[in-house]
Amino acid sequence: MWPLLRPRIPRLAAAVLFGAASLGSAFALTAVSAWLITRAWQMPPVLHLTVAAVTVRALGISRGLLGYCERLASHDAALRAASNARVGIFRRLASAPTDAVMRRSSGDLVARIGHGVDDLAEVIVRALVPICVAALLAVVAITTVAVISPPAAAVLAVSMAVAGILAPVAAARATKASETVAAEHHSGRDTAALLALEHAPELRVSGRLAGVLATAADEQRRWGRAVDRASAPAAVAAAAPTAATGVSVLGAVLAGITLASSAAPTTVAILMLVPLASFEATAALPGAAVALTRARIAARRLLALTEPAAEDDRRPVVTPPELEPGDRVAVVGPSGSGKTTLLMQTPGVFFAEDAHLFSTTVRDNLLVARGDARDDELLDALRRCGLGRWVAELPDGLSTVLVGGASAVSAGQRRRLLLARALISTAPTVLLDEPTEHLDASDADAIMAAILTPGELFGPERTVVVATHHLTEHLPVKVISPT
Repeated sequence: MWPLLRPRIPRLAAAVLFGAASLGSAFALTAVSAWLITRAWQMPPVLHLTVAAVTVRALGISRGLLGYCERLASHDAALRAASNARVGIFRRLASAPTDAVMRRSSGDLVARIGHGVDDLAEVIVRALVPICVAALLAVVAITTVAVISPPAAAVLAVSMAVAGILAPVAAARATKASETVAAEHHSGRDTAALLALEHAPELRVSGRLAGVLATAADEQRRWGRAVDRASAPAAVAAAAPTAATGVSVLGAVLAGITLASSAAPTTVAILMLVPLASFEATAALPGAAVALTRARIAARRLLALTEPAAEDDRRPVVTPPELEPGDRVAVVGPSGSGKTTLLMQTPGVFFAEDAHLFSTTVRDNLLVARGDARDDELLDALRRCGLGRWVAELPDGLSTVLVGGASAVSAGQRRRLLLARALISTAPTVLLDEPTEHLDASDADAIMAAILTPGELFGPERTVVVATHHLTEHLPVKVISPT
């Protein structure tokens, strides 16, 4: 996790110090209160209690104030670390092998990057800082009790080991088993949900929309059952600190009884009440172990985004074609044969299957390709792509806002808009990945012929490479196979 988060050590140290000081104030508050209550029972002059009374007020105020400062420091460190993780992940994706990225569905990417980075950032607030604070407070508490009664300190040490080590380990193991399964269902649910959101019209026409939605609902229910299965052992781990606290207090009471004849009443009271405050830090450790386990799983899943699959390792190396100015090349092959990989290894403008349409005007969606294009050039590109009548019928023409981006147009219109972007671009080499997908057969044949015929859509000086499943007519192009 550390290379992804790259947290700032000074901010982490500040959060740990503030947290330790806050719980140290609570620990001291318990000790001073025990002394004050017992000393007041002896009815000394009031002035003898003044310092202790003021100290109680000061410790009560400092506990809340220091706790607030710890929250500020830890959350600041976590948010900055989350930003570092996102930047690092996107850089890894940008420099990763093509197959390692393109084989991932959009739902899988959203699930891993969105929830994974959140789980990583939480490890600072919920795990790293609480663990360091608990370790510091445990040393202080055991040392304090050992000064009064070594046997009571031994009982306290064993109890804190149960609450701070065994219980978190049990919680972590239960969480690891359930989170691995839950992550799979989570990814499946998001993949099905995004498929329904992005392709609802086509799925509805083909009668598959209800099935995709049912798949998402089934994955959600499986996820819930996986979480429920983890609740039983996690509940036992959560109860362990309470049981350990009871054992420690009982040991302190027994030690106090043995010291009653030789120690001052105030000392005995401190001995019996201090263990109660000692476990405040360890109470958060089972949750810290859960957060740490989730973060480790998230880190592995995030790093796996850029690792090639085993079947990809066995796939033959795809060599991009040698291109000359004005070439028309068709990369023909079935799905999964490496057409997209071949395009991504060729320098030029990539016309991706899932290129994004923004929720803004038609004009701005086209200016993405070339920011200085005039309106007449934009209209001409739309007309050549078969969208002239469509844009003329829009209420505000080029200024019409495509509310929701791709959801504002049909799949075929989306393809034509993205093709218009490629026309507006001035790049000498244009790479088109299935540019006629979602078009009817006659329109698809006409568009493909226009793309691959020099001087029709693209000028004869521009190089055009098209990836497609098949060519329906003989065209003067170079036909290659990715394999």
